[in-house]
Amino acid sequence: MEVNCPTCKKTVTWGEQSPFRPFCSKRCQLIDLGEWSNEQMAISGESNQPKGKPSSADIEEIEAMLAQQSTDFFKQ
Repeated sequence: MEVNCPTCKKTVTWGEQSPFRPFCSKRCQLIDLGEWSNEQMAISGESNQPKGKPSSADIEEIEAMLAQQSTDFFKQ
């Protein structure tokens, strides 16, 4: 089976003889990794990141949780 390298579109044979598959070379593999790490590429869909600023109720809940954790820590 043959596939196209996602980076340069060169034809790559899918098998043991192509250690960087689906990429044609280590160079193309690293270019792709760099694009992901620089957030130039992303998977579309819902983000797990919260939208907007946290509410004051959220902040109070987090502060209470942290206070309880520190109290529990010092009891040990």
